[in-house]
Amino acid sequence: MSDRQQFERVSWFHGRIKAGRFPNSGHLVEEFEISRRTAHRIIEYMRERIEAPLLYDHARRGFCYSDTAFEIPGHWISETNILALSLAVRLASTIPDPALKDDLCRLINRMTGIAGKNIRACLQQVDGKVSVKNIEYALVNTGIFRQCVESLFAGRALHITYHSPHQGKTSTRTIQPLHLMHYMGSWHLIAWCSKQQKLRDFALARIREIAPTDTPIPVPTDLGDIKEYTRKHFGIMQSGTTSRVVLQFSPAISPWIAEQSWHPEQKTETGPDGSLRLEFPVADFRELVRTILSHGAEVSVIEPEVLKNLVDKEIERMAMNYFLS
Repeated sequence: MSDRQQFERVSWFHGRIKAGRFPNSGHLVEEFEISRRTAHRIIEYMRERIEAPLLYDHARRGFCYSDTAFEIPGHWISETNILALSLAVRLASTIPDPALKDDLCRLINRMTGIAGKNIRACLQQVDGKVSVKNIEYALVNTGIFRQCVESLFAGRALHITYHSPHQGKTSTRTIQPLHLMHYMGSWHLIAWCSKQQKLRDFALARIREIAPTDTPIPVPTDLGDIKEYTRKHFGIMQSGTTSRVVLQFSPAISPWIAEQSWHPEQKTETGPDGSLRLEFPVADFRELVRTILSHGAEVSVIEPEVLKNLVDKEIERMAMNYFLS
């Protein structure tokens, strides 16, 4: 049986079930002039390969679905589509909810099963050929992540208990989720905070307790595009204003820096000696200081003066760890 014939028969059987006609193997035999054995194979194929929730109704002498929302995938699934979906599963390692990743695998199996494609072989190849290594990432509670995602897409407000390590304080507040962002190994929820009456960034790893609330939170209509807002800031957003930063990288490290994107609005200029001048706007210096220090003596701060002072003070503090007797 060709893939096309199989899809045609499965699609017809599915359509009869959705129409409430309770089809059975005899109906397949009559419609397509096939053997009863072939008809049984089609029904088993639906049950085992695409996980159709088939339920036999003895009173109606035919099949229905235990889950009426079930749909079969289209026949347009190609080998390239399967490869893309398999890569999506591999790259989903950043999602801290195993149940969501399992759902993705089941969905792919269901989508590709109807097309007669060998998804398991494809997944095994990707597993052996593509790896994702996460280091220094922030651990997020599975339940908190799931609640944030569900509330974000349902448009529901959240009541959270949040700990800020910078201030050493724990507070409770009600927020309206607006955007979920994965940045440098950490998940962040951009939300409107009813307590401070402004847009705030909440690291999911710092949320201690969470619960949905039916109390609506009025959000200003002039906030603009949230995704565009995240693009305009380097790293973690803590203020609405930005400063112009200029860094100078030595010729030894410039080729590697030239390959990187630090900010969508960055500007680069290569000097005659091979050094690289990098310019971009920054909203908060704390993360940037750590990044600058990670490059050691291969980078120097040109502007602004306040950032120079922050880096200088941090270097002094580091020196005290090594030169104090």
